[in-house]
Amino acid sequence: MYANVIVEYGVKALNKMFIYKIPNELLGKVKVGMKVYVPFGYQEVFGFVLEILDNNDTDYETKEIIRIDNEDLILNKELMNIGKYLADTTLCTLITAYQTMLPSSLKIKKQEHDYNLYDEYVTIINKEQAINYMEKYKNRKGQIAVIKNILNNGKILRKDISNNILKALKENNIIEIKKVKKYRINKEQKELIRKKLTSDQENIFNQVDFSQYKTYLLYGITGSGKTEVYIKLIEKCLKMNKTAIMLVPEIGLTTQIANRFYEAFGNDVAILHSSLSQGERYDEYVKIMHGEVKVVVGTRSAIFAPLKNLGIIIIDEEDSSSYKQDNNPRYHARDIAIYRGKYNNIPVVLGSATPSLESKARADKKVYELLRLDKRVGNAKIPIVHVVDMEEEMKKRNNIFSDLLKNKIAEKLNKKEQIILLLNRRGFATFITCSNCGYTYKCPNCDITLTYHKTTNNLICHYCGFQIKKDLLCPKCGEEALNYYGLGTEKLEEKIKELFPNIRVVRMDQDTTRNKGMHEKIINDFKEYKYDLLLGTQMVSKGLDFPKVSLVGVINADTTLNIPDYRSSENTYSLLSQVAGRAGRSNILGEVVIQTFNPDNYVINCVKENNYDKFYIREMGFRKKLKYPPYYYLVGIKVIGKDYEKNLEYAKKVQYYLSNNLDKETIVLGPTTAAILKFKNEYRMQIIIKYKYDNKLLGVLKDLDKIFANNKDSYLEIDFNPLRI
Repeated sequence: MYANVIVEYGVKALNKMFIYKIPNELLGKVKVGMKVYVPFGYQEVFGFVLEILDNNDTDYETKEIIRIDNEDLILNKELMNIGKYLADTTLCTLITAYQTMLPSSLKIKKQEHDYNLYDEYVTIINKEQAINYMEKYKNRKGQIAVIKNILNNGKILRKDISNNILKALKENNIIEIKKVKKYRINKEQKELIRKKLTSDQENIFNQVDFSQYKTYLLYGITGSGKTEVYIKLIEKCLKMNKTAIMLVPEIGLTTQIANRFYEAFGNDVAILHSSLSQGERYDEYVKIMHGEVKVVVGTRSAIFAPLKNLGIIIIDEEDSSSYKQDNNPRYHARDIAIYRGKYNNIPVVLGSATPSLESKARADKKVYELLRLDKRVGNAKIPIVHVVDMEEEMKKRNNIFSDLLKNKIAEKLNKKEQIILLLNRRGFATFITCSNCGYTYKCPNCDITLTYHKTTNNLICHYCGFQIKKDLLCPKCGEEALNYYGLGTEKLEEKIKELFPNIRVVRMDQDTTRNKGMHEKIINDFKEYKYDLLLGTQMVSKGLDFPKVSLVGVINADTTLNIPDYRSSENTYSLLSQVAGRAGRSNILGEVVIQTFNPDNYVINCVKENNYDKFYIREMGFRKKLKYPPYYYLVGIKVIGKDYEKNLEYAKKVQYYLSNNLDKETIVLGPTTAAILKFKNEYRMQIIIKYKYDNKLLGVLKDLDKIFANNKDSYLEIDFNPLRI
């Protein structure tokens, strides 16, 4: 017997199967989807078994598989197929696809660390023998006490017995030690909380058909109770003895939704996100793989959870860009969800208060089924939105806070209500420049200025992570003339404390949530009214539910509006609508203050009117004229290399190759410099393909990919349906 194995190297040149003989001692044990250890050249590496063969049709001598790495870890048939689909649709190598689907503790590499945790319990081997022992050695009071304790309780922890007593009882064959697998995340089983649906929610719930594959777009305004609908759908799924996946866009949301799911389903829930330790992710994955849980809640990568008998997939805030992976393989969780939906013949529910234009267009064309929740739950009202023209405020020297926002904050503080402030830029200052010589701190690896973080006195590149300490004097001219420009969350926190000295402020951004458990702590502390004001980046904009929040302030609504990208209007509308939706979610009337230099912009006005349909129609008009999604599909190609001139030359060749091999109706734009020309000391040229239908496209891109597989000067990044160009 033989096995086709794909080895751990993710390079394109080795993206093929290698045949190995299965040794006699492993016959019947090696299975498709297993991780095995094999000889490869002059070394030994890991790989995945893709096929079991009866015969070897090759002419060369085959080597033998050395061992199975982990008999418990088997990628099932569905996951194997997902890996192939991922490789075909993103043009990544097959091994890269399988690596993406696994937590880091199970990835294909030499593991020196055993992530399994155990509790060791002491039990009695033979009850009669133990009683006889106590009769015979009555003077051994310590040992007798331990034996009685075990007999009364069935077992006790090894750590609760002294080593001398343990050794004596073991030598006399009275006790044995048993290891029991221990999980790092264990939620106490409480009384499960079931909430009754409103008539509107019940109507939505009844429209989802569990008997076949269908994609539903649940468009529900903020506060309309989409989460309770999700829970009811999953509850029905579990009653059918099936399993469920629930995706959320942000780690911060995982905390709040996971807690609600623990209330609804107890220990039937596993969570998967990047803030878990490697050991915790390993535990949760093993629980899922062994069928010990039925519901998985997590961020993007949780879409690959190895659940069996899958019954429903739900993606909350489906328009979020965090569902698209930026690095290889550049997949979108929504595409994988739809693939798994079709594979298992089950419903897929996409939910959002601001659906992506692509999803809404598919719903309009009846590709998805549209479900609407247009009212907030209970007595909650849609917040009142005030738009402030900051050009007028600047004349009054109000650079950061308008008079209206200051007055509203003071009013809410007096009423003991809470406030959320959004500024979608972290750090203290966007950049630092010397007023004497003009020197500006820039990243040496990227074509970008460094952001100043005052708490650590570091200047940080938010693209590659490079950081240095800030000097007191200008590094170029030596003068004490450094000026701070731009506004980040850190500086905003300082300014709000200057205005309101007694205010209790907590900041939530990548800097304050870097340490484990901080998302959960900040959210819980704010909910328990330990703080008056929560300020942060876009992570405060979605999904969070705080009953006492009556005011939301947006400090600079133009931050995302002015980004030169075809999605900037859509992203701005989504961000502002979502953060506005954090206000007035209970019986308190909510208010929103949006500060902008573009008060007449249609995006801002649609947010003010809470009119998604109006925004959708207007934006679709622009997209149609400019031939952007959903009217056209896009492919972004970046040609990347260390030498600018060589790279530009290769980019021109790529453009020429595409123009001569694709359909005439397909539009090829470029090459131009990418939005960030230099990143990690490499230059990036960009080519954009726009097409409606081109059956040549995939083949041409695969050929192009092969041409560059052995190129030492430049390489390609191919991104289907990029979210940013």
